[in-house]
Amino acid sequence: MTEAGNDGVSRFGQIKDKLIGRKEEWSREGRGLTGTTAPHQQRLPPGQHLVRDWPVLDLGIQPEIPKAAFRLVIDGAVDHPVTLDWDALMALPQQGSVSDMHCVTTWSRFDNHWEGVPVAAIVDLVRPRDEATHVLFESHDDYTTNLTREQFTAADCYLVHTWEGKPISRQHGGPLRVMVPQYYLWKSAKWVRRITFATADHQGFWETRGYNNRADPWLEERYS
Repeated sequence: MTEAGNDGVSRFGQIKDKLIGRKEEWSREGRGLTGTTAPHQQRLPPGQHLVRDWPVLDLGIQPEIPKAAFRLVIDGAVDHPVTLDWDALMALPQQGSVSDMHCVTTWSRFDNHWEGVPVAAIVDLVRPRDEATHVLFESHDDYTTNLTREQFTAADCYLVHTWEGKPISRQHGGPLRVMVPQYYLWKSAKWVRRITFATADHQGFWETRGYNNRADPWLEERYS
């Protein structure tokens, strides 16, 4: 690697560290907290504001995954672990859905139209064992997050590849991302490459840096 390349890597590392540090400060300061809760019937959770666009938030890495190289591993405490290429993913049941999304940075966007694989189809495919209580996610940018099995297997949860009639863009997690609309968006892993059904909880990237383990927007579970 050339000296310029080393400088580029160094600058990227500094930018990434700065982004992470800023969000860790938010958790310590309680950024966005209003101290209120609301029932889910209140469509906009406490402390949120509506946007019309879709803001881009990541760790400074936006991996490019060609569909020809796509692989999704689903393993852990399941009877039938699988590795899906893109064609195998698209051969699974496909459905459209409409849901809102809520980011811990206080923006929300209503009525997002998705297409993808319902989590119910994933469950039917791999058959998680009774002792599988949690689900862990790994992404191509080495991001990780976690959910309870109950959170992940809710009826409105999908592995999505299409948003508003077009393939999800690279900056928003394409070609495939998780969509778990009842929780803050950091739980909906972008660029997902592995889904593991686990017998115990393992906190992910932000959960170990001060973010709430459950992340219910209506309870303002932004930080731990």
